[in-house]
Amino acid sequence: MIVRTLQATRDTKRQINSKGWNSVRMLLAKDGVGFSFHITTIYRDAELHMHYQNHSESVYCISGRGSITNQANGEVHAIEPGTLYVLDQHDAHVLRATEEMQMACVFNPPLHGNEVHNAEGAYALSADAIED
Repeated sequence: MIVRTLQATRDTKRQINSKGWNSVRMLLAKDGVGFSFHITTIYRDAELHMHYQNHSESVYCISGRGSITNQANGEVHAIEPGTLYVLDQHDAHVLRATEEMQMACVFNPPLHGNEVHNAEGAYALSADAIED
């Protein structure tokens, strides 16, 4: 059984900070459960162009507001507390935060820990594992 708290995981090597966001990676590939689980904060006024070519992602909005734009068809969807979106087709998208948003994110395959978005807005399939 794995038990972790968000508070205890913050300010450790499992918290990754990047432009427009930070991610507390509570479960990673090395935990051996087949997915990774993150609590990610998207900062107010962030505009993130992403395209997860190697991963599927499910995102649930805990707090805050913004929107997601599907780059393939231009559809814009509001994001607010209680909204779930799933990038099941490796969808290129733009995430915009009109308020700071806190999101619960699940990745498959699981992240290793140190990933940040590359020039295409994707995570590489392999990365250095975080040493706890």
